[in-house]
Amino acid sequence: MNTDNSVPSAPSPSAVPAPARSRLTPWLGMAVVLLAVIGVALWWLIAGQYRETTEDAFVDGNVVAVTAQVTGVVTAIGADDTDYVSAGSPLVKLDDTDARLALSRAEAQLARTVRQVRAQYANVGQTRANVQLREIELAKARADLARRRELVAGGAISGEEVKHAEDAVRAATAALGVATQQLAGSSALIDRTSVANNPDVLAAASQVRDAWIAVYRTDVPAPVAGMVTKRNVQLGQKINPGIALMSVVPLDHLWVDANFKESQLRHIRIGQKVELVADVYGDGVVYTGTVVGQEAGTGSAFSLLPAQNATGNWIKVVQRVPVRIALDQQQVARHPLQLGLSMKVRVATRQRDGSRLVTPGSQEHGYRTDVFANELAKADDVVDKIIAANQ
Repeated sequence: MNTDNSVPSAPSPSAVPAPARSRLTPWLGMAVVLLAVIGVALWWLIAGQYRETTEDAFVDGNVVAVTAQVTGVVTAIGADDTDYVSAGSPLVKLDDTDARLALSRAEAQLARTVRQVRAQYANVGQTRANVQLREIELAKARADLARRRELVAGGAISGEEVKHAEDAVRAATAALGVATQQLAGSSALIDRTSVANNPDVLAAASQVRDAWIAVYRTDVPAPVAGMVTKRNVQLGQKINPGIALMSVVPLDHLWVDANFKESQLRHIRIGQKVELVADVYGDGVVYTGTVVGQEAGTGSAFSLLPAQNATGNWIKVVQRVPVRIALDQQQVARHPLQLGLSMKVRVATRQRDGSRLVTPGSQEHGYRTDVFANELAKADDVVDKIIAANQ
């Protein structure tokens, strides 16, 4: 007699017949593929067709050369690679002995010229007084001649005395003419001028300015604020004007050059928004930028040896054009970048009403420095002090 009262267990999944599982697997695979295709299509319709991406992009910026404007021997170097310097900071000092000697000679010459011009003004006063004296002598000679003519008519004096009086008048007239010409010559040297703007003083002052600026330029300053790089100057080295001593990179003004394929440029417009990711920070830091322009040609067009395709075995190669992207400088300040770093770029191309290339009248991107703006003003102060001390 069977006493087993246990309930029969349900069949396990493994108990499903193998033919049923084999029929279900292809349908599941097709469903997954279909869902993936639908998802990709929806993504392309909603967002994919309105963006262009590239990883061929790099951080770029200005590399400002530091050059001397005078010849000299290096006596001091104020900064080295990786140092941060402010605009106007002294970077290289040149020996200024010869320049200071030349400045001393120019200052002495200016002081002497000012005193000579003062003497010219005094000579004008002297010649003017001489003219007045000659006028008085001429008037006296004419009066004597008139009296003698009256006396000769009455027989009181001889005609010879009248002749002498006439000679005296002619001599006084000639002396007055000489004095007048001397006054004109002296006045021509100072006419319509003061001591400060006299031509001789201006020429001597120009020499002082040249000598002073030569001394000033023995200190080579940083044109802009930034990080020092590519230092190739050494102590004791004699340098000539125009030779690059080092470079300064202003890391607070950077941009990205993204090299897009020519087939990707169709919908890229100036003013479109850009998202960028730097490899150095990863996807956790996303920069925002703006398309500001495209280069005038492909990279190969401006290469050192441009390609020559006038041969029979030409093979088409997809060209790339650099697109400049301006970065948000506040984001760059929070997450600093360096020249040459790789970037991933994604341009939102939904807005396509802008211009693809820069047009006449578009905003220009210029650069300037005020480090050298006050050179002449300081030289003018030196000139004014010398003139005031000798005037």
